[in-house]
Amino acid sequence: MVRIIAGELRGRRLRTPPGRSTRPTADRTREAVFDILGDLPRGAWVLDLFAGSGAFGIEALSRGAVGAVFVENDRRAFGVLRGNLQALDLGRRSRAFFRDAARGLGFLARGFRFRIAFLDPPYRAGLVPPALQALAAAGCMDPAGLLVVEHAADEEVPESAGPFRRSDLRRYGDTLVSFYSSML
Repeated sequence: MVRIIAGELRGRRLRTPPGRSTRPTADRTREAVFDILGDLPRGAWVLDLFAGSGAFGIEALSRGAVGAVFVENDRRAFGVLRGNLQALDLGRRSRAFFRDAARGLGFLARGFRFRIAFLDPPYRAGLVPPALQALAAAGCMDPAGLLVVEHAADEEVPESAGPFRRSDLRRYGDTLVSFYSSML
C-alpha cells in the first residue's frame, strides 16, 4: 500500500495495481520530490503521466494543487486509479484518461495548462524520450512549468526535450529523478 505523505489527505492509503506491471514510487522518494518542489504555485494544475495508482497527482492535490489530470494505459492500473480518486472524493478536482502517455498528448492542450508534470514510466522500457517529446509537442505546459521524471539509474534520458532542459538530478537508491525546467 502507498500512503499520502502530507496535506489534507495525509495518511490516507491508496490501492495499487496487482502484479508487477506497475511499480509504485516509494513513499520516501515521493516525499523527497515534494520537499524539493516546495509549496505548489497558487492555482496549479498538475499532470500525472504513467499514473499507475495516481500517487504523484493525488499527493499534489493533497498539498494544494487546484486540479490534476491522470493518464494511464494499463487497464488494471486505470481501474485502481479511478477507484482511488473516487474513494478520496477527488472527482471534481481531477480527470483520468485511458491513453498511451508516450504517444500524442495533443488532447491535453484543449483546456489544460500544467505547472508540473510527473512522468513515471516503466523502468528500462525506453518510454522517457518519446513521452518527453509528446509532452513538449502537446503545448500544454505553462512556460514556467516543471517536469519531474522518475527513471532507473542505468537508464539514459535526454538532456532536453522541446523547450525543457534537465536542471537537476537526484538519486534515491536505484532510482533517479530528473527535473526539467523551461528554457523560455
